[in-house]
Amino acid sequence: MKVLVLGGGAREHAICWSLASSTLITKLYCAPGNPGIEKEALCVDLDIENNKEVLDFAKKNKIDLVVPGPEIPLVNGIVDELKQNKIRAFGPSKAAALLEGSKKFTKDICNSAKIPTAKFNFFTEMAPAIKYLNTIAFPIVIKADGLAAGKGVTIAKDINEAKEAVKNSFNGIFGTAGMKILIEEFLEGPELSYFALCDGKTAIPISNAQDHKRVGENDVGPNTGGMGAFSPSQILTENLEHQIINKIINPTLKELIKRGTPYQGVLYAGLIITKEGPKLIEYNVRFGDPECQVLLTRMKSNLLEALIASCDQTLESFNIRFFDESTLTVVMASKGYPGKYIKGSEISGIEEAEKIRDVKVFHAGTTKINNILVSSGGRVLSVTSKAKTIEDARSLAYKAIKKIRWKDGFFRSDIGLK
Repeated sequence: MKVLVLGGGAREHAICWSLASSTLITKLYCAPGNPGIEKEALCVDLDIENNKEVLDFAKKNKIDLVVPGPEIPLVNGIVDELKQNKIRAFGPSKAAALLEGSKKFTKDICNSAKIPTAKFNFFTEMAPAIKYLNTIAFPIVIKADGLAAGKGVTIAKDINEAKEAVKNSFNGIFGTAGMKILIEEFLEGPELSYFALCDGKTAIPISNAQDHKRVGENDVGPNTGGMGAFSPSQILTENLEHQIINKIINPTLKELIKRGTPYQGVLYAGLIITKEGPKLIEYNVRFGDPECQVLLTRMKSNLLEALIASCDQTLESFNIRFFDESTLTVVMASKGYPGKYIKGSEISGIEEAEKIRDVKVFHAGTTKINNILVSSGGRVLSVTSKAKTIEDARSLAYKAIKKIRWKDGFFRSDIGLK
């Protein structure tokens, strides 16, 4: 089989690394890829947000399966166009991808299917939103309705923070994504990322993870795309998983079928485990980043076979197995992230880090200039480890980080401590 992965981050590096072990693959491409992915796949220069460009490449190179990594191609409808041209594609249709493309759409699904979630109000203009802030208790959560690269959420402790967040959103800090916002209640409890593989009629669990969103130690500072993660979460009990599947995942799938938009692909539920039980914060329609890195490092089953089962609606008889070990990843980011960050600084020592058994460094924002590896993004490396316990995996990851030399990088030293 010829397979094309879309994306160039650590998530896509993890996907390519996992797929590369399949003997069924005769050629593995990644667009646009990165210097780390080059070891697993042939990187090709494509604009993955241009459906025609992706479709033309898939046709010309007789691609058997396309795996979009990030959300934008999915929300743009790349799966629909590929399927219309008889090319197998892993992921939801454009209509179903609205679960991530619009937080208001997800709330409407929750209301229709009686899925537990935070109470909210929706605003399309600044003045009514600010007026509403005077009528509610704090803290509250302010969210851009559209795609904001994981940065469109503000937890406001008081009215001044809330007003600033509302003004920033309507003044274009998140582009068109922030021209509509949700103001919702703040939910108390630990967060959990729960993943299911769906084929339009069946959903099977593909484990869980806990993410560290805030940029600073002890979960302070602004939200980021994720500064680290570990899997499995110790808070997930058999009873809690039963509630998540039966009160959140399955009702969502049934509601989408009812609306004529069955869901295929990875369904990623961001949850808060409250005193009343699990409540949905948001849905993502793809593997999370950095959660993907820890999930695929734990996966024992063949990833390619799982993706094909999702595309071909044969998940009912499919079983995904995971190693018993724990996995953990620490994100190394450029100084200044998630604000304006430094680019172009040299990175070395990755080979030494990967000599440590059960350590893999996934590349995110890297490039090469004159054959020297340098930083090119906000989140740059994802140092991932596997061990018997989360504590052991944590020790391995930080041992590996000490081998990496990068003067303009930083990382949180408390990933996995909770």
